[in-house]
Amino acid sequence: MNRIDKKFQELRQQGVCAFMPYVCAGDPTPELTPELFLTLEEAGADLIEFGVPFSDPIADGPTIQRASQRALEHRITLIQILDIVKKLRQHTEIPIALMSYYNPIFRMGEETFCKAAQEVGVDGLIVPDLPPEEAQPLLKVASECNLATIFLVAPTSSPERMQLVASVSTGFIYCVAVTGVTGARKTLSDEVAPMIEELRKHTDKPICVGFGISTPDQANQVAQVADGAIVASAIINVAEKYMDDKDKMLSAVKQFGSELANGTKTDKV
Repeated sequence: MNRIDKKFQELRQQGVCAFMPYVCAGDPTPELTPELFLTLEEAGADLIEFGVPFSDPIADGPTIQRASQRALEHRITLIQILDIVKKLRQHTEIPIALMSYYNPIFRMGEETFCKAAQEVGVDGLIVPDLPPEEAQPLLKVASECNLATIFLVAPTSSPERMQLVASVSTGFIYCVAVTGVTGARKTLSDEVAPMIEELRKHTDKPICVGFGISTPDQANQVAQVADGAIVASAIINVAEKYMDDKDKMLSAVKQFGSELANGTKTDKV
């Protein structure tokens, strides 16, 4: 049982939903990334999705694309990102799910990457452009390295597709709230609850919802039906307001993160 499994077991015993913010590695700068990461943990994060910036982020909307571009302008590499995780592990035991498109993993080599990720303290992998049908080599080495493999379902996923994703996912299943790319949205999709209800027929694994959660109220809506709420663009939007003032940025992110965390911990109705 790795840190992700332990955390969801703990939260289920408490009857509460996980708050999982997203941090883009290298944004705003490689030096600030660890501070932003630890600030979100202080704000109440239960797990953190740690994003590997990529030049062609097909699942990401404008906000995460901007964050990735800033990181890439600092020439951040996958090796540097793993080194950041290693240094973070001197300060925290929070579960870390590394979100990377497949190309950087493929270029490093799946076995080399998984062993390196395990050694520095990564707990799980989210590879949005790698379908389960083509994931067997990565699944094998990830399992050997005790890394959770987290796949995605969407509102368009058929029951058969959900069953397939549930069968290969470990750690949790990533439920995409909308058909489209990431980004803050004013309302939560009406498709979320029915999608989770169908997915529950195929698995008892934890289900986390991402893409579009933007407010504490939306986080609370997710908490009524899911095991975790993933928030990315809305947090980056807050950070972007204070790019020239580190202290204000960290303070604002911590405040917003605390509000989101509280939203996930409000009693279920």
